[in-house]
Amino acid sequence: MAERRAARAEGTAAPSPGGGHGLESAVRRETSSSRAYVSGLVALVVAAVCAYGLLESTLQAVGQPAWLIDPESAARAVAGLPAGANRGLLGLAGAVLAMVGLILIVVAVRPGRRGRRSLPGGRIAIVVDDEVLASALARRARAAAVVRPEQVNVVMTEREAIVNVRPTSGIPVRAEDVLAATEDELARLRPEPYLQLRVRVEGAGVVGA
Repeated sequence: MAERRAARAEGTAAPSPGGGHGLESAVRRETSSSRAYVSGLVALVVAAVCAYGLLESTLQAVGQPAWLIDPESAARAVAGLPAGANRGLLGLAGAVLAMVGLILIVVAVRPGRRGRRSLPGGRIAIVVDDEVLASALARRARAAAVVRPEQVNVVMTEREAIVNVRPTSGIPVRAEDVLAATEDELARLRPEPYLQLRVRVEGAGVVGA
């Protein structure tokens, strides 16, 4: 399978969208997803833990047996750690908690993506779905490779577009030609964030119609 990469540095060819703060805010709103669902999930977990603690404290106050764990016994056990506990298990639990905390921090700091990109539009904000951009790249790749639509597939990630081409049997396809065509289309559209292009030409051809 032949593969070619674009030499252009990602993120340097696309200008910042719009000229004013209002356009930038509109583009950011349309291309970024809300973190409300993550915040809601964390709030739900914290509320459930607090409700459970309140339930156990209430049962202890009225002289009833604990539902799951006696608060005083749990507090003494935590205060006495790591005495009498498996240190390996404690280390594993600490690593899991640290990983969960790190993931939550990263999710909170990094903006979410909606699978959309902005295009330069002067005084107007232009936002397109990744599927639309992938379709435009696939169309140029098909023209350069002289193949049918079902023989080209474009997979897009946040920073990369991978163009997969299955050539027709007996008709060679040069990855350099496909890469040049898709690079030209990408430079014409100038999406932000800009994309690193990769072209893969499969070795096995497709029987022509």
